[in-house]
Amino acid sequence: MAKAKKRIAIIACKNIKGVSCVGGCLKCFKGIAERAGEYERWKDYEVEVVGMDDCGGCPGVLMPKVALLADMAKLYERDFDAIHLGTCIMKATQTAKCPIDLEDVKKKIEKKFNKEVILGTHPY
Repeated sequence: MAKAKKRIAIIACKNIKGVSCVGGCLKCFKGIAERAGEYERWKDYEVEVVGMDDCGGCPGVLMPKVALLADMAKLYERDFDAIHLGTCIMKATQTAKCPIDLEDVKKKIEKKFNKEVILGTHPY
C-alpha cells in the first residue's frame, strides 16, 4: 500500500543559512531522509519538499516571504500542507538576538494561510 503524501515548505534563517547550511541545506535534506528531529512526524508519509526560502534577513520579512511562497505555490500548482520554520531560525532567536517571536509568527501563519507550522527541522 502506498504511503500518503505530505507536501512541505521550509523557511530558513537567511543569516545562518549562508554560513552553516553550505551545500544547499544538506542538513535539512538529511533530516528529511532520516525522518530526524521535527521531520520524524512524517515517518508514515511520503514527503515532498515543495519550496524552500529564507526569512528575508533581520529584522525579518517572514510574513511577506510566506505570502509570496504561498502565492507561487498556488500559481505553479505546488501547494503545501505544512511549513517548517528551520532549526536555524530557532537557534537565531535563542542565541543571536533574532527579533522573530516564533510563537506569534506561528499563530499568524496558521491563521492567515491555514497551514500547519512546525517549529524546527533537523536535530543537527
